[in-house]
Amino acid sequence: MKSAFLFEPLNDNQVHCLACNHSCKIPEGKTGLCGVRQNIKGKLKLLVFDKAVSANIDPIEKKPFYHFLPGSLAFSIGTFGCDFRCQNCQNYDISQILGHKGDVDFYSKISWGENLSPAKAVEAAKKNDCQSIAYTYNEPTIWAEYALEIMKRARKEGLKNIWVSNGFMTKETFKAISPYLDAINIDIKSFSDEFYRQNCGARLEPVLESCRRVVKKKIHLEITTLVIPTLSDDERNLKELAKFIKRELGADVPWHVSAFSGEISWKLQHLPSTPLTKLKKIRQIGRDIGLNYVYVGNVYNSGLDNTFCPKCSEEVIKRLGYHVENYLLKGLCRKCGQRILSKKQM
Repeated sequence: MKSAFLFEPLNDNQVHCLACNHSCKIPEGKTGLCGVRQNIKGKLKLLVFDKAVSANIDPIEKKPFYHFLPGSLAFSIGTFGCDFRCQNCQNYDISQILGHKGDVDFYSKISWGENLSPAKAVEAAKKNDCQSIAYTYNEPTIWAEYALEIMKRARKEGLKNIWVSNGFMTKETFKAISPYLDAINIDIKSFSDEFYRQNCGARLEPVLESCRRVVKKKIHLEITTLVIPTLSDDERNLKELAKFIKRELGADVPWHVSAFSGEISWKLQHLPSTPLTKLKKIRQIGRDIGLNYVYVGNVYNSGLDNTFCPKCSEEVIKRLGYHVENYLLKGLCRKCGQRILSKKQM
């Protein structure tokens, strides 16, 4: 079992986990809220190191990344557990399976997934012509030490590292991963702290601070917001979120506003799916605020996931689902020459 390093020892054999902003104080034999970081004899162990409950080859657009290596494949991996309790979670079968249990006997009976060492992960990515490795499906912050070992190997082999994250990581976690992180998509689930506390069991400000850190380090950033009817679809709140993105992150940071589906959610099956009219309105709000790239997600063949030049409005990337049908030349708009993607993003 692999030791974690994002922790500090406390009195009475307790440990203070430093991975995410819950900052769990963990007694001996128990885990933190995430369920995968366990105190064993005063040392923090990562129960999912070398284990992957899900490993797939995905279009990078599925993550979603629309401005980073468009049309490429990402070797995507995830483990068990999460530091959030989002009622809308669609991967709840792996993220929430551990619940709040934390005793040794319970964890000794868990099948932690398939063996996937960092070396094997990189080998699989290269074998399947992937340009990147995506740390996704569940929150990679809680298995940051495992992710970091893969990231280091991937960097040496010329692969890019991309995270799909809730952004609740600490400054210690970000400091550890940032030298090897090429791109990250962070969910800003709402611009309401009350929503975070009630729906996710978390807080908003640490997520916003993570976004600021990413921009300061000049790591490619995209933002995703799931628009949940009656819970996170307030247009005034979303307008404030759009203002935050432009003011503190930049007008070129892509914002994905995605449709919610109650059928695949953890605890919100009673809520309706997000109407396309609502998503179109939010997209326009973002554009009116001055964001250059606002996309509608989880809606097939709407045309609202295509990329348009912010200068002349020419369509420069056409998408059909996760498939890129038409792609701009050398990162530039073919009509006016406006730079759309930098060399780092191509």
